[in-house]
Amino acid sequence: MTTNTFQAQAFIELALSRGVLKFGEFTLKSGRVSPYFFNAGLLNDGEALALLASGYADQLMHCEGVEVIFGPAYKGIPFVAATAVALAQNHQKSVPWGFNRKEAKDHGEGGVLVGASVAGKKVWIIDDVITAGTAIREVVTILKNAGAEIAGVLVALDRQERGQGELSAIQEVQKELNIPVHALITMTDLMDYLEQKGETSSLENMQAYRRQYGI
Repeated sequence: MTTNTFQAQAFIELALSRGVLKFGEFTLKSGRVSPYFFNAGLLNDGEALALLASGYADQLMHCEGVEVIFGPAYKGIPFVAATAVALAQNHQKSVPWGFNRKEAKDHGEGGVLVGASVAGKKVWIIDDVITAGTAIREVVTILKNAGAEIAGVLVALDRQERGQGELSAIQEVQKELNIPVHALITMTDLMDYLEQKGETSSLENMQAYRRQYGI
């Protein structure tokens, strides 16, 4: 599931202008040499965060079981907070939200979860990307241990490339956990954008990468 073309293009152009999205040659943790790099941590001003949150909020209005939204520490925390605001302001829908600590607090209320209670609730997890799926699996375990039902995961970018096997990390998470995973933009959206802009060199690099690693 992606946004409509205008929204996808607006988000891609914002990401490029902020250096969140770069085309070139980048060595990933996996050792693969990628023709693009995406760092949502650089969406670090009000305008950028508002556009991202509006995208998340728009998507969530089409998702089932949105009783609580949850942001994994650390990047997911501002994303989920801003998305809760966007849901209230743009869609008049007030949704409880929460996040986790990296380390359990041993005083005060204690524990690793902060914010709305997830016990007995259908929870959507909001994050930037799923690379290997390890972080999402850890958060899912924390939430399930707290009595939550995982309704789905919403990310900013789907790289649409294979993980260790023939499936992408997102497809592996969907299959293993039996939950939907949606993205605001995909590698296909990036390639469509490059084609529209006539960026043939970057597009050819993306096409070659997809032939080698794509799903």
